[in-house]
Amino acid sequence: MTIAATDRAPTAVSTGRGVHGPASKRIVVAYGFWIFILSDMVMFAALFATYAVLSRNTAGGPSGAELFNLPNVFIETMCLLLSSYTCGLGVLSAERRQPARLFVFAAFTFALGAAFLFIEGTEFARMAESGAGPSRSAFLSAFFTLVGMHGAHVTCGLIALVYLLAQVVAEGLQAAVLRRLLCWSLFWHALDIVWVGVFTLVYLMGGR
Repeated sequence: MTIAATDRAPTAVSTGRGVHGPASKRIVVAYGFWIFILSDMVMFAALFATYAVLSRNTAGGPSGAELFNLPNVFIETMCLLLSSYTCGLGVLSAERRQPARLFVFAAFTFALGAAFLFIEGTEFARMAESGAGPSRSAFLSAFFTLVGMHGAHVTCGLIALVYLLAQVVAEGLQAAVLRRLLCWSLFWHALDIVWVGVFTLVYLMGGR
């Protein structure tokens, strides 16, 4: 029996994007942002490795045990960890379309992140005034590069947060704005993970 052409099952055409079409924009953006975060982690891994190699090369200068103020480091660590918590609450508020709560939690996140940077900047200034700047030894060069790079990321994260909140004010919690907020929260949480490594390797192990 011959089957008419109109009765045949449709043949899937290969478009390189799957039978059901391309993935949603949210999935594509999240995938791309994960690649960005992973590349950033590779950079920090290289900085961690460099610090581990150079941490004992003090060239007769002060060591971490002589320079680090662990109580202050603990305070700034708590500031950053708490900012990650308020960041998560803010993103949940955004997903539930509660802009007022989003702004409250974003304000807490910004304040805690700014406090972290203030404590870190104060520590850098104190070390530089005592002659323990990045040019003093290989250990201090590695220290300022690693910790300073993390601080630069936190600074960029706070600037991005202000920019995103301005978008919320101008455009509301549209799908595109919400995607950007979710990506920013991934970035902020990743900075927490990096800082746990800094706190452990640099301050706890180096400050003994």
